[in-house]
Amino acid sequence: MTAPSEQKLVQCPTCGKPVEWSEQQRWRPFCSERCKLIDLGEWLDESNRIPGEVTPGTGQDVDV
Repeated sequence: MTAPSEQKLVQCPTCGKPVEWSEQQRWRPFCSERCKLIDLGEWLDESNRIPGEVTPGTGQDVDV
């Protein structure tokens, strides 16, 4: 276990609250499950994207 002076705090990517970066923090880097799910939803509805060009054959028109 780290000493209190060695605890690393990061900001929750969704709401900005400080979050202790430790194995005990279940939702790290998020402060809560709610913030984690908000972030996931942003990726799923493509509000968040990694910039780049679409590679032919990898679009959403994939037949399964």
